[in-house]
Amino acid sequence: MSRIALIGGHGKVALLAAPLLTAAGHQVDAIIRNPEHADEVAATGANPVIADIEQAGTDQLTELLRAHDQVVWSAGAGGGNPARTEAVDRDAAIRSMDAAVAAGVPRYVMVSYFGAATDHGIAEDNPFFTYAEAKAKADEHLRGTDLAWTLVMPSGLTDDPGTGRIDAQASEAGKVPRADVAAVIAAVCDAEQQQVAGRELRFNTGDTPIAEVIDAG
Repeated sequence: MSRIALIGGHGKVALLAAPLLTAAGHQVDAIIRNPEHADEVAATGANPVIADIEQAGTDQLTELLRAHDQVVWSAGAGGGNPARTEAVDRDAAIRSMDAAVAAGVPRYVMVSYFGAATDHGIAEDNPFFTYAEAKAKADEHLRGTDLAWTLVMPSGLTDDPGTGRIDAQASEAGKVPRADVAAVIAAVCDAEQQQVAGRELRFNTGDTPIAEVIDAG
């Protein structure tokens, strides 16, 4: 099993993914900004690590990620503030990728979203534009690294119970439970590197077992 740095460890998806990862035998260091969230994170089985990734430079992130086997980026500014969206979803994400390379971490899992692309088509006057641009640039940077990367790209998130089944062939975004996004993250981290490296997993809720989708790689 591997040692995983889970960036954004107090997010809704991360809190669902951490118990799955630890149950599978992985050592999870959940990186969080607020010390008050440490107990909740620890209850998932993960080890809370306090660090502000928005403020941390590449050198600091390199030390934070050193000796890990995988990085999972599940952080985000949460929208509403364009400057902070760029600082977290684009700049900090890119620094974490460069830090993973510098630290010798082989694998990187980015939680993105279904429509992420450089040609996303979102109008500049749309409030979602800054986020779409930030994610597109972060994802594109990741593709250009030497990391064994995987993009986990769910559609609209719900709090419905997970089904363990997704549709990874859909051409348009729909909905998917956060619990199933967490299960996809866990399945990617469990998989052999060659199965998931370089894959972009766009998915809605569906009928295909998650393990079957991962095995198809």
